[in-house]
Amino acid sequence: MTGHLPSCSCCGDSLTDERRIDIGFKLPDAALTAPEEARHRLGPSALLRVDGVGSFIRCLLPVGLTHATELVLGVWLEVDDDVLRKAHDLWEDQGYADLVFRGRLAHRIRPWGDDLLGAEFTARVADPEELPYLVMGHDPVAACVLADTWDRDQVLSRFPHQLPVDVRTGLGDHWSVVRSAGLTARFVDGADQFAGPDRSAAVTVFTDDTPGRTPEGFLRNCLPVPRTTFPRSGSSSVCPAASVTPSG
Repeated sequence: MTGHLPSCSCCGDSLTDERRIDIGFKLPDAALTAPEEARHRLGPSALLRVDGVGSFIRCLLPVGLTHATELVLGVWLEVDDDVLRKAHDLWEDQGYADLVFRGRLAHRIRPWGDDLLGAEFTARVADPEELPYLVMGHDPVAACVLADTWDRDQVLSRFPHQLPVDVRTGLGDHWSVVRSAGLTARFVDGADQFAGPDRSAAVTVFTDDTPGRTPEGFLRNCLPVPRTTFPRSGSSSVCPAASVTPSG
């Protein structure tokens, strides 16, 4: 267990509820390379127009996961200009509670990737204190994302953010590792790296390309050469290498 509580990528608050996990995207994918002066916030930070790119409204995409967990993604929906203007007029008004609009998801989100980018959703305000929720998908992938229950490890392992739960991460066809709650993840120089304020770890999968070699022989080849020591008696001894047997 970690002593450091991961924080919400949307608001920065500590994440203490394992049943709801909030992860946010700061910008639409198409706006990531746009210069700062091309990005125009229309009053609330949830309304955005990007010169030469489009108009966007920030929404919440709920995804049901196994282990009675809900992933809530703070996403951007690309909308027509008149929809953005209407949302701006109503955002700080009582009429916000009745706001309903339709738009296209502005992100590639793993594990769905390109299949979800540009997918059409309907968004509706469910709670006047929250952003609008995506409540209906208008193509098969969008509808499945909202309606189905997804494997928690398969989905959360794609996000490098600190999470309030342990997540099993695949390392290939036969191996996996559990990433502890509170650790970030990244893949650098052929290794899966996990880090937190008080600890870090790196995992690499090696493949033995020598036919017939035993697992013990392979590990002896990978481990550092044993160090020779010289006791005071003058005789020599060799420190034995650790014996490790793979479990998969």
